[in-house]
Amino acid sequence: MAFFTYIVTNKPRGSLYCGQTDDINRRAWEHRNRVLKGYSHQYNCTALVWFETFESRENALARERQIKNWKRDWKIELIEEANPHWRDLADTLI
Repeated sequence: MAFFTYIVTNKPRGSLYCGQTDDINRRAWEHRNRVLKGYSHQYNCTALVWFETFESRENALARERQIKNWKRDWKIELIEEANPHWRDLADTLI
């Protein structure tokens, strides 16, 4: 089983939300359809712009905590290294 740490946004360089999940397809759908209440719903963070895969939930959670403590610029840099055009990666998931 795979686990994921991910970032969703409302627009390029807009509001960023970082989370972790064991089902990236379902979670991307939940964000896109604004099912989840809270920060991502309030700021309309619906586009999956970055994610990383882990073999354990603990590693995914540790990475989420690490990224949440980062400066905003570092998060933007992380996204732009992997996804310079800020495409919604949910469209590429199987």
